[in-house]
Formats: sequence, structure tokens, C-alpha cells
Amino acid sequence: VRRLAAINSLSPGCSAASMLAMAGRRAAAATAATCHLRAFSSDAQSMFASTPRLQKALEQTPDPSTLGAQFTCFNESCSKRFSLDDVIYRCDCEKSRLLDVDHDMDALRAAMSPEEWRALFDRRSGSTLWPYGSGVWSKKEWILPHIHDDNIVSMFEGNSNLFWAERFGKTMGLSELWIKQCGLSHTGSFKDLGMTVLVSQVNHMMKTGKADIKAVGCASTGDTSAALAAYCAAADIPCVVILPRGKITTAQLLQPIANGAIVLNVDTDFDGCMKLIQQIVGEMPIYLANSLNSLRIEGQKTAAVEILQQFDWQVPDFCVVPSGNLGNIYAFWKGFNQAYQLGLVDKVPRMVVAQAHNANPLYRTFAAGSNTLSKEYFQAVKAQKTVASAIQIGDPVSIDRAIFALNQCDGLVEEASEAEIMDVSARADLTGMFTCPHTGVGLAAVEKLRAKGTIKEDDKVIVISTAHGLKFTSSKVAYHEGALQDVISTYANKPIDVPEKASALLDALKSRIG
Repeated sequence: VRRLAAINSLSPGCSAASMLAMAGRRAAAATAATCHLRAFSSDAQSMFASTPRLQKALEQTPDPSTLGAQFTCFNESCSKRFSLDDVIYRCDCEKSRLLDVDHDMDALRAAMSPEEWRALFDRRSGSTLWPYGSGVWSKKEWILPHIHDDNIVSMFEGNSNLFWAERFGKTMGLSELWIKQCGLSHTGSFKDLGMTVLVSQVNHMMKTGKADIKAVGCASTGDTSAALAAYCAAADIPCVVILPRGKITTAQLLQPIANGAIVLNVDTDFDGCMKLIQQIVGEMPIYLANSLNSLRIEGQKTAAVEILQQFDWQVPDFCVVPSGNLGNIYAFWKGFNQAYQLGLVDKVPRMVVAQAHNANPLYRTFAAGSNTLSKEYFQAVKAQKTVASAIQIGDPVSIDRAIFALNQCDGLVEEASEAEIMDVSARADLTGMFTCPHTGVGLAAVEKLRAKGTIKEDDKVIVISTAHGLKFTSSKVAYHEGALQDVISTYANKPIDVPEKASALLDALKSRIG
């Protein structure tokens, strides 16, 4: 039994008009029931029978024994496959490529029609049905079909808001600019989507004796460590995180500390931390949780399917993803592509990677190839300090994945300077948002592509907001104080200091309001 979760989360596909009604229904559900059921007894199924939506979700779940998923080498010329229960991160072939989770697509097609898959996902998402109310586990058959519900570690992540940035979009000449607010999650970033899958698989392997694992570890620029620490704490699994000293925010550092992780601060950058964690997991029974591990991709890809649900299974024209280590751009493409391959939609959106100028190896690769992508043009860089610290990565481990995904959908790469990031973030905030700097990178990329005419006025454009703005307040404070180096705070809004006199307050207000 688990506590009722995600009562306030917005189900995909929910219209603005139905939000109040949904809130009322969920408040009633919270009063009537305060738990999720892990296993469905006859009494539980009888209880759910009074809720047609949930009863159908119970009755029409595909048999997991008919489905399958394995690790496969990302090298197309290699046919090696591995069990998801194997502790392995790269293929042992001569190219030592990363792995991908390969699903039996024929089995998925046979299990349900496109219409049935759409209906199943829509019924599950945002419900109180364990574990299917999660935005990730509502697509369980597309993620880890073999895992028992009892071993799933979930905080009902996902189901995040798809915000219509109508007012800000108009400033760019766009009628349909949408922000997928993945930062409205348990630890404040989209990393929760992948971590629930990875930690659930680890929990499964530990409980079933599939592998000798004593802890889970990662290198991080902040958000990965926060997500890993939270999900490990929920599962009572030891957690180890390696962080670059002084290069993450206080909020990001506090999260793994609060969740009981072993925190190692190292005088290096993220790329240095990444090399260290790979050495450590080779010497100790610590399971690697970085995006080198393709299990996380499986959770992150569900946000793409969620976007399709929220648009009533209509495909946007562009999806813009701020990216550093580049696993997330492959994840979003994979989610869209899986829906396309199984016939749920008729196309895949054009994907765009948005990078900070100070950490832009993929953008340089794109420019070197005259706006085409090839690994032969790629060179790692020494990432310079950027306000978008979570993507301050110069040697991305998922470079092959990113190039493959972008080439499949005529994808693009754009960059943004520090001034562009902060100015566009400030302008967006003035329309009611509260953006993290990484979202600012995405918005700046949209503005540039709109100015070039690549994005048209009536295109439906999605920007992935990867984290909550409250995790990055220091950069906003510095911007409004005019304290950021090489940034002219054009849209700074400084507080007005006034004496304790009504007349002084009136004078100050008249100067601003008129």
C-alpha cells in the first residue's frame, strides 16, 4: 500500500475547461481513498469496478509474458543482445558502443491496435491506479514490461503541465508556443522520469538476486544526483553521487544531502566526474546511473508520448530540447518515433538541440558540417562556465545517439550566449513564467529559428523545460542586480528602496505606474 500520490497533477489531454472539475474529482478521490494498491485482489477490483476508467485499465492490460525488451548495441553492424538484468553499459564489441533498450515491436503491435494503445494510456495517466497513474508507468509495456509492480519505485512522476505561452509567443510572432514543464516533478527536474525506471530495475535485480549490487552511483551537474538520491531513498538503496565542487547551485547540492546520499565533492568539472564514476563502478558493486545507462532513456521518452496525449495525439511541428550530455534529445525522439512506428501518430516532429554557447560541442559539429551532422566533425570541448550549469558539458557521452536521432528527423542545432539566455528568460518571466536558465536556452533557440524563418508563424512549437526555476535563483538574482559578467541586464527589475512614508511610496509608484 502506498499513500495517494499526484492528486494535483494534470492528466494529459485535459483541457483548461475541465481542470476545475478534475480537481474536484481528485479531491473526492483523496477523501474516499488514501492508498494505491500494489496487487489487485478481488476486493480491490470490485472497488475499482465503480470507476469505469480504472476498471477498463485493469481489464485491458496486455499480458507482459507476450512482450519483450533487451539491451542491444548501438552499432548497427553489431547484432549482440543482452538481458536487462545484466550489469552492462557498453557493448563488448570492438567499437564499445553504448546500448539501447530494444523492444519487440511486433509483439507490441500484436498486443493492441493503435487505437487501443491510445485509449489505454489515456485511461491510466493521472489516475490513482498503482503504478499506472504515473506518467511513466502508464506506458509500462513500452518501458519495462517484465518488471513486477511490487518492485517499481515511483513517486507518480510525469503528467507535467503543457503550458501555452500565448503572450510570450506573440512577442516572437508565434501563435502556438508551448512549454512542457518537466521541472514540475518530485525533485524539480525531468531527471525523475528516467530515474524511476533505472532504480526500479535495480530494485528488481536486487530483490530477485539477478545481480550483486550494493549501491547506485552517478556523476552529476546537480539534477541527476537529486533525482537518484530521492528514488534510492524511497527504495532504501544506498546512493553515491560525485559532484564538481562549486559548479552546482546550493539547492542542487542540498537535495542529495537531505536524501541521505554519500556526496563526494571533487575539484573538477562534470566531464572529470564522469570519468571518475566510470572507474569506481568498475572496482565496486555500484550500479551506474548516468545517461550512459540506457534505462534512463526509457523513462524520459515517455514525456514525448505524454505531449502527444496532451495534444489529443496530434504531432507538434518542432520540439526544442536544451541538452548537454545529449541523452534527452535521443529520449524525446525515441518516444515520438515509437508512437509513430506503432501507428499511434502519422509523423515525428522536427527535433532541435539547444546548447549554451559556452558548452556547445554539438552546435560546433553542426556548423562544421554546413548544417549537417556527422561524427567525423565532432570534437569534444572544454566547457566554460554558463548559467545553464546542468548542460555545462563539453564531452557528451550520448553524441552518437544524438546525431542518429537528429539525422532521422531533419533535426537542427542552435546555441545561445549568456546574455541571450538571461534576457529571454527575463522576458518570459515578465509574461508569468519562472524559467530556469536551461529553458532560456531553448527559448533563445526558438527566437533565432523564428527570425531565420525556419519556424513559421503557425507552427506548433514545444520547448522542453527541464527543471524548475526555483533551483536556479542565484542566476536570476545576479541578473536583476546587474552582477552577471558580460551580461547587460536589459530587463532587470530592481526593488525600490523607500523610507517609511506613504508619500514616498506614492512617489515611487507614480514613477512606475503613472
